[in-house]
Amino acid sequence: MSRNRLPLRLILIAALAIGAALVVGLVVGALNSLLEFHARIEAMPAWLRLPLIAAMACALAGLALLFWRLARPAPRRAPPLREPPRREDVDGRLEALRRRDVDTRVLEGELHELDRRRAGGEVHVALFGEISTGKSSLIRALAPEHLPAVDPRGGTTRSVALYRGRLRGGGDLVLADVPGTGEVDGADRETLAREEALRAHVVAVVAASDLTARQDRELRWLAGFGKPLVVVLNKIDQFDPAERRALLDALGQRYAGLAAAVVPVSAGGTERFERRLADGRVEQVERARLPDVGALAALLERLAAPGAAALEPAREAAVLTRVEERRAVLEREAAEREADAIVARYTRRAVVGAMAAVAPGSDIVIQGALGTALIRELAAIHGVPVRELAVDDLLKRLGLTVRNTTAVVLAIAGNAFKAFPGLGTLGGGVLHAIAYGLVFDSIGRAVSSSLGEKSALDQADAERRVRELLAEPGRERLERVARLVLDSVRSGRAE
Repeated sequence: MSRNRLPLRLILIAALAIGAALVVGLVVGALNSLLEFHARIEAMPAWLRLPLIAAMACALAGLALLFWRLARPAPRRAPPLREPPRREDVDGRLEALRRRDVDTRVLEGELHELDRRRAGGEVHVALFGEISTGKSSLIRALAPEHLPAVDPRGGTTRSVALYRGRLRGGGDLVLADVPGTGEVDGADRETLAREEALRAHVVAVVAASDLTARQDRELRWLAGFGKPLVVVLNKIDQFDPAERRALLDALGQRYAGLAAAVVPVSAGGTERFERRLADGRVEQVERARLPDVGALAALLERLAAPGAAALEPAREAAVLTRVEERRAVLEREAAEREADAIVARYTRRAVVGAMAAVAPGSDIVIQGALGTALIRELAAIHGVPVRELAVDDLLKRLGLTVRNTTAVVLAIAGNAFKAFPGLGTLGGGVLHAIAYGLVFDSIGRAVSSSLGEKSALDQADAERRVRELLAEPGRERLERVARLVLDSVRSGRAE
């Protein structure tokens, strides 16, 4: 064993010796080159030596600057401000939704509140943050004449409450106490908090320690609307001076350019401590802790100094942007409902046509007139212009897809055929009617979803979706088409 280890140890020692020799050689060579270069510089005349030294210094400084820029972490820039929609455009789109029997009362109420606050001329400040960060206590300290009820349990604010505080300069400030984010099963209350933050002129993001990743995302989302933001570090008295300085410096650097300032405060509340009596007994003492919110009050006064009118454009842009986002959701939902109704209507027509014209054993082909009309109506629902040639090309591609999957479709239709006892005695035409129904249901749903997501008639995407829907139609769709066939048989007449 020792004989085997000896060569390995010698090899390692030799490698280390060679490496050390190379390092020494490089160092000696570099020093020698520097000394030779220095000697040559000294031998040069002054008129040539000084410009050369200056050029070398500039080159070294440039290299150092380049290295520093490459090595330092990339600064976290403020997100680009969103391009707000115009009020007349939002009103027009809401009117178009009302004509489609969509309930827009919530969004109309949001616009009414936007107008009401503008007319009121007061500066609104929303205190936004996670639960148990002391938002309610902070409002109590800022507006003591209108005390909110403060509950020591986390997450007790269930709705938005407004309180008016008098600034030292004489102006009124409306403070909004919003539900805390990050609460389990608190999605609805988080939505309330975000909506009120967008309605406010100024948003104070309240935290009781360093911001979490979730709070960081929320702050950057709010910064995208361009309204003044303040990071409020509450319960600052719980940190020692060194921790306090380090935390404030870190927050200040991280949110430079995003927040107007990082402000340390103590909202007060109560504190408990033990007091030893003269007879040796120890008692528990609870006393009020005085709030320290002077820096925040001064900052809010400075931000509110230009008046509500000066802060209104950013607030209006935030509200209109949010209303437009919610309107787009309602429009998509309305389009989906209307598209479902169209697909059901054309599926029924395809079933009826198949019952009347398709003989048992014939190939499954797309009924051209129905297919063209179906695609055109779906495109109109989604607001996508389509050309006649594009529709014809799509139908040809889908026809080839259907022919290639005929055996699969017929097999699937046969399962529905067997599942409904009343259909089994009606012959092969019923089987092909079910297959036709599945084809049209798949085409309609595939084209509708593709139009909604792509905002264009993407033939390849629509064909892929049709193939997937035909391969796995799902029990609910299969039963729905089979019922259409059974209803058509019983009614004995076309739509």
